[in-house]
Amino acid sequence: MSTTTGPGTEDTRPSGRHPVSIGHLVVGIALLGIVGVWALIQTDTVAGHEVRWLMPIPWVVAGAVGLAATAFTGSRRYAVRHTGWVGSAPEEPADDAGADDRSETV
Repeated sequence: MSTTTGPGTEDTRPSGRHPVSIGHLVVGIALLGIVGVWALIQTDTVAGHEVRWLMPIPWVVAGAVGLAATAFTGSRRYAVRHTGWVGSAPEEPADDAGADDRSETV
């Protein structure tokens, strides 16, 4: 497979940030939170009745991050982007010279 480079073949993709799947972001943060809770339990930092309030925290944080990400990128993520050729308005058909001056009477 060969690629050619030269004038007119430059990459026209926008540079900078790439799109992030919000679902992947939420699941990743939830997984990291659950691993963190597991580590706290295994090291006996948290024990007994304290685990009850600690287990939902990763889910709540991941959901909040997901909502924030949706709110932040929601208007741009699914915006309609018009691309391609846009032509000019069609020309009016040629009429008689006096056709515009006539007025209809009822």
